[in-house]
Amino acid sequence: MGEPKYARIIKKIKSRIANKTYKPGELLPKQEELASELAVSRMTIKRAMDILAEDGVVIPQRGIGTLVRKQPGRPAGQLPVNAYEGLSKDLGVPVTSKVLYFDIHFPDAKVQEALELEANEPVYEIKRLRIVNGEPYGLEHTFLTMKIIPNLDKDALLGSFYTFLKEERGLKVGSQYRIISAEKAGDDDVKYLGSAPDEPVLQVEQTTYLEDGRPFDMSIDHHPYSVHHKYTYLSGKSI
Repeated sequence: MGEPKYARIIKKIKSRIANKTYKPGELLPKQEELASELAVSRMTIKRAMDILAEDGVVIPQRGIGTLVRKQPGRPAGQLPVNAYEGLSKDLGVPVTSKVLYFDIHFPDAKVQEALELEANEPVYEIKRLRIVNGEPYGLEHTFLTMKIIPNLDKDALLGSFYTFLKEERGLKVGSQYRIISAEKAGDDDVKYLGSAPDEPVLQVEQTTYLEDGRPFDMSIDHHPYSVHHKYTYLSGKSI
């Protein structure tokens, strides 16, 4: 199994920076140009650029482009990916789950792109309410690759899913790519999180990869505005 497309792009960009094709302080080519040259989607280029920015290699400049950082380096405060073992350990308190929806179907274009699937490769679609100290903590909308995690049942989703993967399936998480934004509360947020209509919720959109580089989990999580959260920003060991 080959490495993810975005990881190959990151290595190529870093190589070009190292050999001075892209010099410190200069602008990189536009994302559209890189996508055309490297025969990948612009979404893949954007993902690579976001991770390079998190790693301190490049600096996005709104309205200008992306600059090569003069002194590349990893920003402070990041943890290695193998420090992340799931929400329960991340928060340091027990987290329980209520499964709201569980089904199997074929992925749409966005899920295909994130999980590197063909249109005829099925996924699990799951919605879970995450509960901390008896209060709603988050609403997860998750898509899992069926070919990597076959024969999954709802019981595995009631506790820590990553612990289940590690202990029951022998699968280890390698990295996560996250985009965090503020969005308006939707109907499910009002119903399950107790958010007011149109109140802001914190949205965390993420794709999770195994140690061998295969993406297996794409999720969009919502968290109520009123809850205090702790987030860990993760990046790949091999990038």
